Amino acid sequence: MQRTESIFLRLLGLIYLIAFASLWPQIVGLVGAEGIAPATGYFSAIYNQIGARAYRELPTLFWFHQSDTALVAFCIVGCLASAWLISGFFTRWAATACFVLYLSLTNAGQPFTAFQWDALLLEAGFLAIFVGAPWLVWAYRLLLFRLMFESGLVKLLSGDPAWRNLHALRYHFLTQPLPLPTAYYAYWLPGRVLDAMTAIALAIELVMPWLLFGPRRLRKAAGWSFITLQLAILLTGNYAFFNLLTLALCVWAFDDETFQFRWAERWIRIERPRPALNVIVAVLMLIGVMELTGMVLPRWDTAIRPLTSWIAPFEVVNTYGLFAVMTKDRPEIILEGSDDGVHWREYRFRYKPGPLNRELPVVAPYQPRLDWQMWFAALGDYQENSWVGGLLYRLLKGDQHVTGLMEPPPFSKPPHYLRAQLYLYQFTTPAERARTGNVWQRSFLHTWLGPVALRQQ
Repeated sequence: MQRTESIFLRLLGLIYLIAFASLWPQIVGLVGAEGIAPATGYFSAIYNQIGARAYRELPTLFWFHQSDTALVAFCIVGCLASAWLISGFFTRWAATACFVLYLSLTNAGQPFTAFQWDALLLEAGFLAIFVGAPWLVWAYRLLLFRLMFESGLVKLLSGDPAWRNLHALRYHFLTQPLPLPTAYYAYWLPGRVLDAMTAIALAIELVMPWLLFGPRRLRKAAGWSFITLQLAILLTGNYAFFNLLTLALCVWAFDDETFQFRWAERWIRIERPRPALNVIVAVLMLIGVMELTGMVLPRWDTAIRPLTSWIAPFEVVNTYGLFAVMTKDRPEIILEGSDDGVHWREYRFRYKPGPLNRELPVVAPYQPRLDWQMWFAALGDYQENSWVGGLLYRLLKGDQHVTGLMEPPPFSKPPHYLRAQLYLYQFTTPAERARTGNVWQRSFLHTWLGPVALRQQ
């Protein structure tokens, strides 16, 4: 599987590059010293709470030095390490550098780097350190199996009627975090078509993964089914680098004979086989199987929890499954500012719904992490999303790294008051869109937070 291994590692390097480059312009505004949720305060709070155990519970190089410069430097060095991995030279060292840097940034990023694709990139990236292990092909196939099968399994285990009656896609294209323009038209497809699409997606996730352990022809069938599903998701929603990473993992459903093309020869760099690494790879595979078993058998999950808890901070083995419970409505938080507490003006985010006539964005593989977190915040309350207080504070202070994550503020100087209003957003009908030009219509629900002001004001 040397061709497959070499091609996958180049693709992994490209995805690492996308991840680091995407985080680079956002990291200071998110967790810098004057960001929404400063990493320095987070590290200090963890250390004060659990002492030296914090170094293992929160593994990151930022324990050695914490500053905005360090945050940006890690992203830049991560981009360089990614290019190194793409080059194919000294692959193990490049993969190690990428993993350590991305783990450090992920653990500093708090809620803004807690997405499943961050965890998946770390797990896939950690396995890449053991390039040359003969069993690596089976480790990646098992990872692909777990990713797809667990994604279907959680939908059934959740008990959500929307999955059991196959109505999930009747909601999904509207309620997903950042719909693509195509999602608007997919939403208005006939219900029976959407239900059939839901059934196909569940079949791909629950049945096809088992073919990865069969003969070559069955593995290829599984691989192509996964590719088809990921392309469908990629064409209707902005999911950062998640779909690209999953597509890269699909390479392992095939074999060297599949990639016997002249253009591929330039990509191939053969690693010397290292059978001794099979021991570590086998342990990781075993833990992955145990994690999957624990999802189905709660008693087993309790039994293995000491082991899984010990390795959890390193995110080298994870569980997966998006949209286990389908969101049926689309609440949106709209931030408003005022100087007198009477007249209010809206702050606008760059990508998430706000203005009713804004076209749906095409932004992936870049991930606007603040916009994403605002989607999650709208599904809960302030107590579950206390970081929003940090966002309001920075907007009241006029901190440029934070305001730079959004469209230009509607005020020449920071307002005296801010509040967060909750609205229910829905797609306009095609007829209404043709008449008004609006993609969205909305109705007011309630005040989510505020009004708030700085004490000195």
